[in-house]
Amino acid sequence: MSFREENDDGRDLKKPFLHTGSWYRMGSRQSSMMGSSQVIRDRSVSVLACVLIVALGPIQFGFTAGYTSPTQTAISSDLGLSVSQFSLFGSLSNVGAMVGALASGQIAEYIGRKGSLMIAAIPNIIGWLAISFAKDYSFLYMGRLLEGFGVGIISYTVPVYIGEIAPQTMRGGLGSINQLSVTIGIVLAYLLGLFVGWRLLAVLGALPCLILIPGLFFIPESPRWLAKMGMTEDFEASLQVLRGFDADISIEVNEIKRSVASTSRRSTIRFADLKHRRYWFPLMIGIGLLILQQLTGTNGVLFYSSTIFKSAGISSSNIATFGLGAVQVVATGVSTWLVDKTGRRLLLIVSSSGMTLSLLIVAVSFFIKDSVSDESTLYSIMGILSVIGVVGMIVAFSLGMGPIPWIIMSEILPINIKGLAGSVATLANWFFSFVVTMTANLLLTWSSGATFTIYMIMSAVTVLFTTLLVPETKGRTLEEIQWSFR
Repeated sequence: MSFREENDDGRDLKKPFLHTGSWYRMGSRQSSMMGSSQVIRDRSVSVLACVLIVALGPIQFGFTAGYTSPTQTAISSDLGLSVSQFSLFGSLSNVGAMVGALASGQIAEYIGRKGSLMIAAIPNIIGWLAISFAKDYSFLYMGRLLEGFGVGIISYTVPVYIGEIAPQTMRGGLGSINQLSVTIGIVLAYLLGLFVGWRLLAVLGALPCLILIPGLFFIPESPRWLAKMGMTEDFEASLQVLRGFDADISIEVNEIKRSVASTSRRSTIRFADLKHRRYWFPLMIGIGLLILQQLTGTNGVLFYSSTIFKSAGISSSNIATFGLGAVQVVATGVSTWLVDKTGRRLLLIVSSSGMTLSLLIVAVSFFIKDSVSDESTLYSIMGILSVIGVVGMIVAFSLGMGPIPWIIMSEILPINIKGLAGSVATLANWFFSFVVTMTANLLLTWSSGATFTIYMIMSAVTVLFTTLLVPETKGRTLEEIQWSFR
């Protein structure tokens, strides 16, 4: 089946945006919206363009996460915030994200993946403007909650959209762009925060979503969502544009139709249905990986990185934190290149094993530091060793545990429970992110060595969990992956 064959009569194909409303014209091969035919015929360029547009969402996600690090001193001074008030400001994004995550699956199911990203972009923009014009903590808190709500929706919708539009041979690499964009957003916040004030930085934070909104009008909706909603012509047109005019999509169309036919789009899943392996097993894997992603303590390590750098004799903690973020971007970029070559499962095992070893180094370093004199050479050596351990942990995390749990979550959940199950998995991730962020400071004050030992144990549990339970999804269609659980 080819788009060229179906459209030779010159008729324009139209595709709904936000389910109803604006129309996205796919038109003839000479359509100016599509650009050159060379670009359209290259499926990788066509899909990559869609991924790069929706990747503005995760950049916004990362910018939100990184905003508080370079602005704490200035905001606290200008608005007279106490340490506890600023800590609450920082953590409110997690609270908002939990609410957004809870709603994300249902929003994405009812108005589509593009529609949910539009819903997410608007509160993000309002939130950044509220922070920029804040005169007291009330506007700061409101803005941070709104940002978090949008980020909660983005964190579910973007990996699902990418997973549903990507060819099976490129799905891992394109899916990793989600986490790569998050790290780029964090680094941008760190870098720009060195040069501009906190109000201007908040205005700059709104730019990704301001660009995302018009960009959504130029990309097709997820063909799998359209098929589930019974929009057969729109689903085939969307898939043809994503694969190229000359591509034969008949096999992929039939696979998607068979998958959708096996479930009714109006059917509801009862708790009793979860006893079936095809539901509980992928749900357990998706939720398990996203919870372990947080319990391995990456947020706690990043939170404590400036103190670790200071203890190693590095005077400028902001520049060191930026350097750590840059390392994370590079490592995530390597993962993007590797994931479709080595597979998800192997990278997860290597990543969690590397984290276990790195956290062991950090834990031992702190235990030794606590038992020797501050003036001794051994104390200085342990400080340097702890920095090496932290950098190693971030590199290992970025190679697998950062991007891959989101990729696997988008791949393994059956289409008829993806909305509800995806919301639960995303909510669990944000809840444990909140727990780790809020408890890190207390645990580190109690015992740094013991804290990193706890994180190390959770990394070791992740190695076992992945080795025993997580299937390899490389090179398989979404329909093949989901049928394998039956």
